[in-house]
Amino acid sequence: MQNKLIVVSAPSGAGKTSIVRHLLENIPELSFSISATTRAKREMETDGKDYYFITVPDFQQRIADGDFLEWQEVYAGQYYGSLKSEVDRLGNEGKVVIFDVDVLGGINIKKYYGERALSIFIQPPTVEDLKKRLVGRGTETPETLKKRIDKAEYELTFANQFDVILVNDILADAQQRACQLVNDFLCQK
Repeated sequence: MQNKLIVVSAPSGAGKTSIVRHLLENIPELSFSISATTRAKREMETDGKDYYFITVPDFQQRIADGDFLEWQEVYAGQYYGSLKSEVDRLGNEGKVVIFDVDVLGGINIKKYYGERALSIFIQPPTVEDLKKRLVGRGTETPETLKKRIDKAEYELTFANQFDVILVNDILADAQQRACQLVNDFLCQK
């Protein structure tokens, strides 16, 4: 039987990474699919653990070589993608691959894997709450904040293309609900 996959997507700042980390800590059969990106590494991030940080020319060459399951130019010159080799490696180890990807990437993975994948859209309670979370990170300039909010408003229009919409109002509640959803999915035949 082919392995199942979990796809978690959300606008930036909605809490998807916190929820994915919680799932990884609480569901042992899950294994994180490390995405590749061309964006700058943040202070607390590690190459090969949080992301594979690669250059724009290298990323573009890998696109041309067909190395990605999905990829997006999320912002001008800023690419994200899921390497096929990463998914194959984890699947060959018998793991259930979990993706922490942008919204369009999540839709593409779900289309590719169909019923083998559970796609979860993490939604902030409001756009204003999302803005507060992004400001609270302390990593955004006024320009990047506007870019992220504009993109988030666009991405929210795709929520209904996911199997489940999970509103992240209280993080602990959203994490618990995500665990329940994933465990229920993994128990299905």
